[in-house]
Amino acid sequence: MRDITKDRKYLDELVALGHSATPVTLIDDEPVVGFDVSRLEALLADSE
Repeated sequence: MRDITKDRKYLDELVALGHSATPVTLIDDEPVVGFDVSRLEALLADSE
């Protein structure tokens, strides 16, 4: 887990990916913005 409030480089990474909202979860380099349970489950199932 990366906490953008504790380390500025994590915020810079988020902005470099084109996102300005949190949470952003990366699964196999695929970003999921927000808490989208169905999308997270689908990506996790595909990554196994």
